Amino acid sequence: MPIALLALAMSAFAIGTTEFVIMGLLPEVAGDLNVSIPSAGWLISGYALGVAIGAPIMALLTAKLPRKRTLVLLMSIFIVGNILCAIAYSYNLLMLARIVTALCHGAFFGIGSVVAASLVAPGKQASAVALMFTGLTLANVLGVPLGTWFGQLFGWRATFWGVAIIGVLAFISLIMSLPTNKDEKPVDLSREFGALGNGKLWLSLAMTVFFAAAMFALFSYIAPMLLQVTGISNRGVSWTLFLIGAGLTVGNILGGKLADWKVSVALILSFALIALFSLLFSWTSHSFMLAEVTLFLWAMATFAIVPGLQINVVRHGKDAPNLVSTMNIAAFNVGNALGAWVGGAVIEKGYGLTAVPVSAAALAVIGLVLCLINFRKTGGQSSPVRA
Repeated sequence: MPIALLALAMSAFAIGTTEFVIMGLLPEVAGDLNVSIPSAGWLISGYALGVAIGAPIMALLTAKLPRKRTLVLLMSIFIVGNILCAIAYSYNLLMLARIVTALCHGAFFGIGSVVAASLVAPGKQASAVALMFTGLTLANVLGVPLGTWFGQLFGWRATFWGVAIIGVLAFISLIMSLPTNKDEKPVDLSREFGALGNGKLWLSLAMTVFFAAAMFALFSYIAPMLLQVTGISNRGVSWTLFLIGAGLTVGNILGGKLADWKVSVALILSFALIALFSLLFSWTSHSFMLAEVTLFLWAMATFAIVPGLQINVVRHGKDAPNLVSTMNIAAFNVGNALGAWVGGAVIEKGYGLTAVPVSAAALAVIGLVLCLINFRKTGGQSSPVRA
């Protein structure tokens, strides 16, 4: 296994931690900056919007740079952004710092996945992408709970200092381990934009939107469901989130291997299982043991889809791998916002918390339909990705 893949995974771990750890630190941030919890919650939305808007812009701005130099530059922005978060003395400055940090997120994951695929043989590309994204799943398993605990113990600013230090280590690792590809051709911007005319590419991006929407419609409201429907304690919620993180990690690895075999099967099966387990959770959420088993299987199905989605998007936009990979990360964050809104709307309409998994299942079914349309047009074949 190339050492460079571990450097990419470490970078993904740092980026994933800084995105999601704010959720566990909202009370501390709100209290310190004298804002309400809902206002502090906009720090999450601001980051997501920064990713969605900044991802394609950063991909285009760095299009002429070699990929190694681009990734190192993006990690530098990440470090600066987290330092600004740590020293922010006002809510507005913290919001600005979060947006600065978010600018590197989409482009790093998009370009990093292309680099990861280029480090291995063609038949192992999805597994290589999955290994990089394992850093993101570990951020949910370890980074977020440890970062929350660290921030509660030493202050929320200490968490961002800690993430900045991890970013420095990742920065050094990228410089030392990523190969310099002297044969890498400069990006042709006209060719990059020309690739966006492929209808199958936009269909693939829509699949990513509805996957993320299905995931976050349920995930955004998992804590209140566990507390109010399943009836477990706050500590039980923490352990369940750890279990979900473990399921995400296992699913990511298995999904990479399945996508290496056949992308179409990996995506169709994953969408179907996400819909099934989401719907099932609306019933099993009333029982502790059944809820835990269902959520673990749901988590596995959820992140089993990630490597295949990324590979599928690059396959349809192979003339612009940097741009389309980055746009796929932006699509994920659009789906993130859509799913959270759908879940919240279901609750506000008075349908109750148990209706939230049903809405998530419906979003997954839409993704499944798009997936079937996509592979019906391509005959279900998965051509190799040109890294």
